[in-house]
Amino acid sequence: QVKLEESGGGPVQAGGSLRLACDSSDYIFRRNDMAWYRQAPGKERELVASITADGARNYADSVKGRFTISGDNSKNTLYLQMNSLKPEDTAVYYCNSFPRASTPWGQGTQVTVSS
Repeated sequence: QVKLEESGGGPVQAGGSLRLACDSSDYIFRRNDMAWYRQAPGKERELVASITADGARNYADSVKGRFTISGDNSKNTLYLQMNSLKPEDTAVYYCNSFPRASTPWGQGTQVTVSS
């Protein structure tokens, strides 16, 4: 069964950095474009960043220049380096395939940015 396990979140002050990781138990990273999504309290889940199988990256305007998505196919792991964090980045972060989230959502990892 395919599982997605996100980790690396936590509390951080504004301006700080975190590196999120997403591990999969399947070859999902070798067969799909992947993305990070996030859901803030009271808001819908939104796309944060995506990466294609050949390495093309795209970012939401709100995180462009601050976040970097990358992947390690040898480890089946997706990463999200988040720098210059802002309070509005506070959310639960998830990974999944892109553009369609075809795998059951994991638990996500909570990122809380304080001002």
